[in-house]
Parts: sequence; structure tokens; C-alpha cells
Amino acid sequence: MAEVTGPRLSIDTHAHVFHRGLKLAPGRRYAPDYDAPLDLYLQQLDQNGMTNGVLVQPSFLGTDNSYLVECLKATSGRLRGIAVVDPGVSPDELHALDRAGIVGIRLNLVGQPLPDLALPEWKALLAQVKALGWQVEVQRNASDLAVFAPKLLDHGVNVVLDHYALPDPKTGVSDPGFQSVLKLGASRRVWVKISAPYRNGADGEPFAKQAYPLLRAAYGVERLLWGSDWPHTQFEAQQSYAKNRKFLDELVTDADERARVLALPRELFRF
Repeated sequence: MAEVTGPRLSIDTHAHVFHRGLKLAPGRRYAPDYDAPLDLYLQQLDQNGMTNGVLVQPSFLGTDNSYLVECLKATSGRLRGIAVVDPGVSPDELHALDRAGIVGIRLNLVGQPLPDLALPEWKALLAQVKALGWQVEVQRNASDLAVFAPKLLDHGVNVVLDHYALPDPKTGVSDPGFQSVLKLGASRRVWVKISAPYRNGADGEPFAKQAYPLLRAAYGVERLLWGSDWPHTQFEAQQSYAKNRKFLDELVTDADERARVLALPRELFRF
């Protein structure tokens, strides 16, 4: 008897939702002047044939993950979340986030000092992250990731690097930092998001086409994650969900390989 299967998963691993009524974090670098609410994001998924999505807490909302949790609860398992927490967060709060569908924490370190992971609160937090089976998602330039990601790995956590690991746009794949990030593939505990090529400078798309085969060789298809980066904060005028989904077809031209890129994040994000 033929096995009956549902539609194959296609997971968008990087998007943000917010609205102007939410309390903004002090010291933020940026705040949007428009709304990107849950229903509009779900519409993007439906219109582009995506079954599931991952909502990443925007840095301008700080550690108040309440809207993110609300959105996860409203969608009955269709979405997962990546939270931003204070290093001193209580175990009870982490367990509550876990029950709500949070599967990791985000460290958006762009323009921030790198945290000292040897401090007691960081050791405790990373031990909790490991115990929960969560991931640590990091946004930072490649040269710093080459040094910082191994320190995270020393704590036994899975690590996800945002947006092609953000090499120096002037040197692209030749950036020594990017070359070092490629070596992290051997750990089998690092994933890279092939998302938001436009965050890698004006030549982001040509760069992405050079980077993809190198990342695939270093990490394997199973550790590359596609994300829409909707609503493309600070690039809204030039970008759209459909444009980014279409670029994936140009980037990963083999249909079966592309389907694997979209489906294989299932385990990492607990779908």
C-alpha cells in the first residue's frame, strides 16, 4: 500500500513580526515606522507556497518576547520562534518560552561588544540552552564569527549564523573571516542562513551565487537554511518576499536540492 504523506515541508527560517504599538528597547539602533503583523506574514507564506516559518525577535524589541510568543500560540505549531533574552534570565522563563515554541536565542551583535562567554551568567545561560536542545543564532561579521562561534561550540550548543555569515562586502568570498567560517562546517554543529543577500553589500546577489557552492561543500545541504528576512527592515523599498523566494530558485537551481534546503530545517526547529 502506498504511503500517504502530507505536503512536503518548506520552511522560511528567518522573518520578523512587529507593530508600532509595541514597546521599543532602549538603546536601539533603529525602529520601523510601519507594521509587520502576524496576519501579513502568514499571507506571505501562503502566497509563496511555504508551509512553515520561524519568527526571530527583532533587536529593537529587546528582551520583551511577548508579541513573538503571542504569535506562536496563535498559529498552533505552524511557526517557531527565536527569542532575545538577558543573560541572567531565569530557568523558569526559558522553560515557559520553550513550551510556547521558542527553539533558540538570538545574539544580534552588530555594533555591540562581543560578550564574554566565560562570565558565570553566560555559562549558566548556555548550559540551559544546551539542556533545552535550543540553538544560538548569531548576527555578526564573518571575521568576528570565526573567533566567536568556536567559543559558543565549546559550550556544547548548536550555532546558526545569519545572512551568509556577513563577510566584508569588499572582499566577499575571499574575506579571510568567511574562509574561516567555512571551516566551521566540519563541526557538524553550525548552520548558515542563506538569507538576505542584500545585507552583504550592493553586489549581494552575485556574492551569494559565489558563496553558495562553497557553503554547500563545507556544510552540506542539510546545514544551509533559507530565510526570507521579511519584512526586509531598512531594505523594504527594494525587497519583497516573492523576490527573495524567486532568488532561491536562481541560487539553488536543482529542484530536488532546493526542496531539501526548504525541508531539512525541520529537526533543528522542531517541526
